[in-house]
Amino acid sequence: MKKLLLLFILILSSSLTVAQQNMTPELLWQVKRLGVIGINAEGSTLFYRVTTPNIKENNFGHKYYKIPVTGGTAVEIPKDEIGAIDKNISPDGNYILFNKEVHLENIKGKYIYKDLEKSDVYIYSDLDIRHWDTWQNGSYNHVFYKKIDSENTNGTDIMPNEPYHSPQRPFGGDEDYIWSPDSKNIYYVSKKLKGKAYVTSTNTDIYKYNIESKTTINITKDNKGYDTNPAFSTKGTLAWLQMKTDGYESDKNDIVVLNNGIQMNLTEHWDGTVNGFLWSNDGKDIYFTAPVNGTKQLFKVNYPGKKRIAPVVEQLSEGQFDITSIIAQHKNTLLVTRTDMNHAAEIYSFNLKNKSFKQITNINTKLYSSINLPKVEKRYVTTTDGKQMLVWVILPPNFDATKKYPTLLYAQGGPQSPLSQFYSYRWNFQLMASQGYIIVAPNRRGMPGHGVAWNEAISKDWGGQVMDDYLTAIDELAKEPYVDNNRLGAIGASFGGYSVFYLAGIHNNRFKTFIAHDGVFDTRSMYGTTEELFFVNHDFGGAYWDKNNDIAQKAYNEFNPITKVSAWNTPILIIQGGKDYRVPIEQGLSAYQAAQLLGIKSKLLYFPEENHWILTPQNALIWQHEFYKWLKETL
Repeated sequence: MKKLLLLFILILSSSLTVAQQNMTPELLWQVKRLGVIGINAEGSTLFYRVTTPNIKENNFGHKYYKIPVTGGTAVEIPKDEIGAIDKNISPDGNYILFNKEVHLENIKGKYIYKDLEKSDVYIYSDLDIRHWDTWQNGSYNHVFYKKIDSENTNGTDIMPNEPYHSPQRPFGGDEDYIWSPDSKNIYYVSKKLKGKAYVTSTNTDIYKYNIESKTTINITKDNKGYDTNPAFSTKGTLAWLQMKTDGYESDKNDIVVLNNGIQMNLTEHWDGTVNGFLWSNDGKDIYFTAPVNGTKQLFKVNYPGKKRIAPVVEQLSEGQFDITSIIAQHKNTLLVTRTDMNHAAEIYSFNLKNKSFKQITNINTKLYSSINLPKVEKRYVTTTDGKQMLVWVILPPNFDATKKYPTLLYAQGGPQSPLSQFYSYRWNFQLMASQGYIIVAPNRRGMPGHGVAWNEAISKDWGGQVMDDYLTAIDELAKEPYVDNNRLGAIGASFGGYSVFYLAGIHNNRFKTFIAHDGVFDTRSMYGTTEELFFVNHDFGGAYWDKNNDIAQKAYNEFNPITKVSAWNTPILIIQGGKDYRVPIEQGLSAYQAAQLLGIKSKLLYFPEENHWILTPQNALIWQHEFYKWLKETL
């Protein structure tokens, strides 16, 4: 009997050990990824896709499921049995919308010189030569429609011979086009600019195409910034997202409605910026998501219609998580997706009456139940200009305050993207903390969710107050007895990579190691090679050759990391994607060459087929292994 009891204890102990494993790079790449498809016409069933990385095959597998919107057992189904509403079918059921590429310009040499068809030259005489990770080849995304029962598979092009994109590149999808409720018109998003005008402007508009007259009207021609994401209410009222400032990609994003020719900005006087929205089923309110205090939450704004009353914005949810999308409204609940720093996206229902959540899907619940989770703390520190700054602090699993831990300052990219409760498959705080590191992640200047002024403060001031914010955050946490001041590092990508390069020249020996992924190293060459010139024009204040522009000259001199390289003295890992045209390859190569010639311990990870991100499973896993190998060697 005693032997059996001992055996039971050993088995139980073994199972508890498994249940307390820490996150590893291999485990992270077993985390399944949720893709929402939609709900059926009856509003009773939710359809979604689960994507699973396949390391061996270096690709991703997909499975499709349905589940009652109220929760229950998920059932795997074939892809062709998905019963979600297809928004691309016209309300009268006669037509379907789709998009495809059309070839409109001869840019490749083989099209210009027909007898030299094996040539691979591209010939340009204007800008807009490449975008994100693709060179301009003369083809454009266009929207088409056709009768559902028609044998003509080509359909009708709503932008015939127009060399403009809809959906927008590089990330636009079928959210860029919709039907009007009467099925007579198609509304679509496009930036109808060419060449230098295209790369220096954000003037994206919403167009109305009539399928009978085949005529097009620009309904947002008076606005010079972004106009995106059109959507009709059940009452036939059109709403969309709008930024006012041309060339400013991170301007305040507002919800604008159009009814009987009159536009109304519902969020104009609210001190925040909208991510995405959904009309309520009765057409009286709009639900939306927005960053706030280091999270992304649910909000509501009423639509007054013809009433002369001001719209009122109300925050609906609150907690240490991100609401990443709103799927649909079902009776008195909203179906949403939700993440936090320890959990990838799952679908939840949010009760509009009692403000409670219910988890609907559980695609990773079993995996997470076997993982020992880090602790995520929210703190506030006082900045050098007397502001209160939120700082996320992520502590290792089984944290022991009597021990000392190596600590990493995380620099967020953007520069105006929120540092919220996101779940990344690369910059994963859960994984970092599980390797024994404390993570310090400040909501420094430039982050949305702390008021419009805080969000805008980083533009034209990349090397200014934001750098003080970083150093304030790490210095304050370094006062804690459990932070090992002899083992501090700084890491980041994109603007975070710029931050690492800049801090490497001014940190006064605070840090023992740096990691910069696709970071801006030389603001001058960045201006000369990046593809979205509107971004650097706005954030740097203009061109580097404008000697009379004091703001621009500051960006290209004082705030240029390359001018501070002579002070570099700390090991640095530099990561660069070969197809990154946002922060092109010379940025990483120049930084690595400088470190090598200065005799600084340094390493270069070059991913020739990756863009600004690392997308393929095997490359991503190598990224993780090299990341932690470097930290182990240098920290």
